[in-house]
Formats: sequence, structure tokens, C-alpha cells
Amino acid sequence: MKYQVGDEILVLHSNEEGHIIEIMNNDMVMIEVRGVKFPAYMDQIDFPYFKRFTQKKLFPEKKAPQKIFVDQIPKEKIQKNASKEDAGVWLNLIPKFSLDDFNDEVVETLKIFLSNKTRIEYNFVYEQSAQGEVDFSIASTIAPFTDFYIHDIPFATVNDSPQFSFDFSLTEQHKKKADHFESVVKIKPKQIFQKIETLKEDNKVSLDYELFNTYPDKVEDNHIAIDILRNAGYKVYDASKIKEHIPAARSVIDLHIEKLMDRHSHLTNAEIIHFQLEAFEKWFELAQLNHLPSMIIIHGVGSGKLKNEVHDLLKVKKGVKSFINQYSDFYGYGATEVFFEY
Repeated sequence: MKYQVGDEILVLHSNEEGHIIEIMNNDMVMIEVRGVKFPAYMDQIDFPYFKRFTQKKLFPEKKAPQKIFVDQIPKEKIQKNASKEDAGVWLNLIPKFSLDDFNDEVVETLKIFLSNKTRIEYNFVYEQSAQGEVDFSIASTIAPFTDFYIHDIPFATVNDSPQFSFDFSLTEQHKKKADHFESVVKIKPKQIFQKIETLKEDNKVSLDYELFNTYPDKVEDNHIAIDILRNAGYKVYDASKIKEHIPAARSVIDLHIEKLMDRHSHLTNAEIIHFQLEAFEKWFELAQLNHLPSMIIIHGVGSGKLKNEVHDLLKVKKGVKSFINQYSDFYGYGATEVFFEY
């Protein structure tokens, strides 16, 4: 449900503001405007925060009243649910604006919504975290073609690069569909500030992030029967114990040779590069195996040989959404951040 009791709203056809006093059903709410209570369809109202701060005039000019005759009033049409097309599942962030002491517009909070624009119902587990700490979590179900209000976060949280994680599953299991599907959105302060400015220019209300377009199919399991391999004389190991001997994934790896081995003075430059790239391959694969959203590779500045080798590999690696080498307070230009897609 997009709206909650107590939410401030804007009546679209009259441009008047009010608030919701009752949720009647999935299509209608009871609202109160200037002391008058009446029902309204969901598509006849919207949040007022954006409208308040995009008006060019705080006090609109008064116009002379226009006479309207009874036979000129259009009859209200009965709204029928038109056939809807699937458009994926989205994360929506709606900025709530206010005025500060200097009468400048500022964003107080972000209202977090999950929007299901498909004909399928999903279970989901949601977590919002920042700096490695989970700030809010919820498990629930979202119906087809509905908006689900989750919670608000203070806008100051954006400075900590918040992460929004979802784990989806079908409420009605299907043998050909995946058991579950994970999607993560991580926002950065600079990006969110730019998006809010663009939002105003484009006359939009929310910042939208697609979580998935179509729920994925189950990956085919083309394994060979274990008994056949065992009877053929092959050694068969317990796969459940493999992770016991695999090191934990790291979101930051340092490829400086002194970080990789204690004694390296006897190595040639070519051998050093070889060891560094081997370490890169190892930690890169572990990051993908553990579904890390991103990782930082510290390669140093130097002659740029190691950085170029790493960048050449990233260009052809599967699962790499993007990577960037830019100045940071921690590493200067000596590190590259990689973003994964799954």
C-alpha cells in the first residue's frame, strides 16, 4: 500500500492539500481537506512534498471567479481497471521537503517504498544498512500491482552510503522458477544529490531503482549421479564441507607484494606481477562466490603496470558491472573500485 493513515496528500484535480484518515480498500481512501471528509481513488491523489517546492510563486495570483453552469459540469466517469503490463519490481525513494531557517528548501527524510508492477505476488525480506550495521529490517508480502510503504530514513543517512537489500521468493512456488532472488541497491551521497536536482527538473516525485524486471528461472542442475561416479572409481567428496577450507571474502584487497609474502627481494619484476595477479584472481573469485556488491583493489600508483593489468582483466571478466579508478582520501589514485552484477 502506497499510503498510510496520517499521510499528507495532494488532491490532483483541485490542487488542495489534506491528509488520509482511513484506508478503505486497495483502490480508495478516505481523506480530509479543510475539515471536509470524502473518499478518493488512489490515482486522484499524490504526495504534496514535491509540489510545495517547485511552485514559482508562494502566493498565486487571484483570478476572477468563472461562472459554471450545471449543464457544463462533466459527469464523473466510472474508472475501470485497464489491463496492466508487467514492468518489474522497483525501489522508490520519495524525498520529503521542508524549509530551513533561511527559507531554503531541504530534504528532511526519504520515504522508502517497494513497488510491484507485475501480476505476481512475492514474499520479501528487506534490510537497510549503513557502514556495515543493519538499521532496519522487515519480512512481508507484496501483492501484484501494489506499492508497499516500508519506512522513512533521515536524509542525513545518505552520507553513510546506505544499502537496501532484498531477498525475494514466490508466494506460490513454481518448479521452473528460482527458489529465491537477491537484489541490492547501494546509493552514494553525490549520486543522490544529483538525482534529486534532476528529479526537480524532470518534474518527478520519486527516485526509482529497478530491482528486477522478470523473476528469474531456476538454474538447470545438469549434475551426473554421484553413485555412477563412485562406482566408476572416482573419489567423491562432501561439497558441504568445501567452504570450511575456503578463506572468507574481502571487500578490500591490497596487492602490494609486501602484503602478499614476507620475502620477495629475490623475485624479478615479472614474477612479482605474476604473484600479484594470482592474488587478484583468487580474491576476485571469492568476492563473486559470496555475492559481494563491490570490492576495492589496492594496486598503488608506481609505474601503472599493475593497475593496467588489473583493468585489462576487469574488462573481460564476467559479472563486472563497472569499475572506477578515482582519487580518494584513503588510497589517492592507487585503488580501483569494482561493482558486480549477478
